[in-house]
Amino acid sequence: MSLVPSEDDFVAINRLIEAARQRAYAAVNTTLIELYWQVGETLSRKLSSAEWGEGTIVKLAEHIARTYPGLRGFTRPNLYRMRQFYEAYRDDEIVSALLRQLPWTHHVIIMSQAQRQDEREFYIRQAITQKWSSRELERQLKAALFERTLLHPPKVSAALRQMHPDALAAFKDAYMVEFLGLADAHQEVDLHRGLLDALRKFLTELGGDFCFVGSEYPLQVGGRDFALDLLFFHRGLNALVAIELKIGRFEPEHLGKLSFYLEALDRNVKKPHENPAIGLLLCATADDEVVEYALSRSLSPALVAQYQTQLPDKNLLRAKLQEFYKLTTGIADDGPQA
Repeated sequence: MSLVPSEDDFVAINRLIEAARQRAYAAVNTTLIELYWQVGETLSRKLSSAEWGEGTIVKLAEHIARTYPGLRGFTRPNLYRMRQFYEAYRDDEIVSALLRQLPWTHHVIIMSQAQRQDEREFYIRQAITQKWSSRELERQLKAALFERTLLHPPKVSAALRQMHPDALAAFKDAYMVEFLGLADAHQEVDLHRGLLDALRKFLTELGGDFCFVGSEYPLQVGGRDFALDLLFFHRGLNALVAIELKIGRFEPEHLGKLSFYLEALDRNVKKPHENPAIGLLLCATADDEVVEYALSRSLSPALVAQYQTQLPDKNLLRAKLQEFYKLTTGIADDGPQA
């Protein structure tokens, strides 16, 4: 008697195939990035020593096109990018070791839009750890994540710093939700429903270690029922993350309700091996001084952040960052750094 297998029986084979494909893709990408690095090194050395003139790159591109018809990636602009690629990272051994973990498209985007060396390194590391697609990388560059991270670190309570020392790297001061297309006069239900409808995009904006648990998550305390707006789990911090939404400005009393939810989560939902739950109050606007006062006496691991329905003015943030560098180093940042 022969048994007819179901589609589910083939899942294990599918996983093996997918794993092999991913390994093959990674190997091809590593080889390609190494090749581009070596070509860039050769071009840089010969052009810097005047052994070759600038016009040589045009002739080289034509030669490669004749020798390897149909071979892509060796056009004149891309050869110049290979030279730039090598010269941008040749003196930084730490960053150079990371380059092979990203596709060439990512590197082209970063080199063309990031001005400073520390900015380029920031986006390289974020793209690797967060597994950004090229489209998401461009979005984060347009959203000025680097500038915002340096100028506006997350506003967190002392309890959060103590219980979760790595939390600062896991959260932001502001979250971009421009993909929701919210009207200026939106309601809390619009924000809530929009985040659920665009959950995949919101998870990307939150960060790669966030996992969705539930919406309007039920909490029962005494004889009363409560509903938490959004509940997530952060794998890196090994903790539940409660998110409360407020469409208006931050008010100090909001932290009291959030702290109550965190206590309920720790007593009734948290697993024994998990760390204490974290609270994120996501509001439309927040006065920095009011937030600082409110968080200074909070005993809960909580933070306050804003959601923004439009991408920020990157030029304005870049100008503010230049002022920041000047104040902290005494040296003005007048342009790109190789």
